[in-house]
Amino acid sequence: MRETPSQEQLLDYFASHVSPQKVNMYRMWGVDFIPGRREGVRVWDYDGNRSWIDCRSAGGVFNLGHRPPRIIAALKEALDSIDMSDHMLASGYRGLLAKRLADLTPGDLQYTTFGSSGGEAIDFALKLARGYTGRPGVVSAEKGYHGHTGLALAATDEFGSKFGPLAPGFRRVPFGDFQALEGAVTDDVAAVIMETIPATAGFPMPPDDWYPSIRKLCDERGVIMILDEVQAGLGRTGRLWAYEEWGIYPDIMVCGKGMSAAIYPVSTATYRKHLQSFFDDNAFAHLSSTGGSELGCVTSLAMLDQITEPGFLEHVRDMGQRFEDGFASLQEKHPAVLKGLNRRGLMMGVVMSRDECGMLMARALAKRGVIAVYAHYNPNILQVMPPLIIKPEEVDEVLDAMDGAMADVGNSLG
Repeated sequence: MRETPSQEQLLDYFASHVSPQKVNMYRMWGVDFIPGRREGVRVWDYDGNRSWIDCRSAGGVFNLGHRPPRIIAALKEALDSIDMSDHMLASGYRGLLAKRLADLTPGDLQYTTFGSSGGEAIDFALKLARGYTGRPGVVSAEKGYHGHTGLALAATDEFGSKFGPLAPGFRRVPFGDFQALEGAVTDDVAAVIMETIPATAGFPMPPDDWYPSIRKLCDERGVIMILDEVQAGLGRTGRLWAYEEWGIYPDIMVCGKGMSAAIYPVSTATYRKHLQSFFDDNAFAHLSSTGGSELGCVTSLAMLDQITEPGFLEHVRDMGQRFEDGFASLQEKHPAVLKGLNRRGLMMGVVMSRDECGMLMARALAKRGVIAVYAHYNPNILQVMPPLIIKPEEVDEVLDAMDGAMADVGNSLG
């Protein structure tokens, strides 16, 4: 009979055979444990001795919490009769999910291509934009993040610096600077791609006219507008799609993370009707062996059913407001640490006074049973993205932990 390893042994296996560098980071962050039981907003360590409220949610993977019961039930039922299915064949489940997305999106966003990760779906969106327009250029945002795969990495700031040369034709402008964007959209540009609310920059909010102006510019110049809703979409902001706030819709909308419903990897690129003509010459111009697995489609459909139920998005908005009210009180109590809040729904960037506050807060929160990380591009901003199902008493528990952590950080700053 195989001996059950201890938590320390499993950490050692991870360090020895996966990544010693990551384990060192986990120790610095104070999360050097092996996840064991997990349920709702909480994760327990391997031994079941401690638990944490997950305010990272893997960037939205756990929008419905850990091991969401309805999603698991749907998958279990599907496993009795189907599998992934052959990606080369027609699929009723892919058709059902694509139709559901078409029904839930504004305008003529009609067709969907499937992947297994957000980066894969971004790659497809950029391929489609280039293929349809016949142009190579792509404009994205400084401090933007779209993934670690080929074209997605080229559209992402900084992360590709050690892997050059990356795909040519990419240029970046400051997020929210329409004059710079307008100057960058020259005759060779196929697409403008933006995270609707840039996560890795700490969730800065754009000017009110940012997206309407981009929509108008793209229409005037025949450029494809791509919005990356991988983290901001699927209810995270209190709206089904984050871009709804600005009264526009993109030519291509990319979703990932939360589309998996915490259970089965699925990503989607949903696009407008006229773009489908690109496939007239070759219906198989883009392929993904595991994208749109029928099992994944089942979980995504169950997820969409849950987040579109009456009251779900209202709950997200209410919990977001509860957090905002709590952070306002904390700012009065800890003015040397807390400087502001970037927020839409339960997508929150806690703005602090110094860059070193990010890691200090993450460590202090981990000691108090909360997992959160700081924004890569702006380490003075703590990313707070709890599951959308978080309850009022759990919000209050997080705010209590924030209070204690800010006191610790304030003392360490002197």
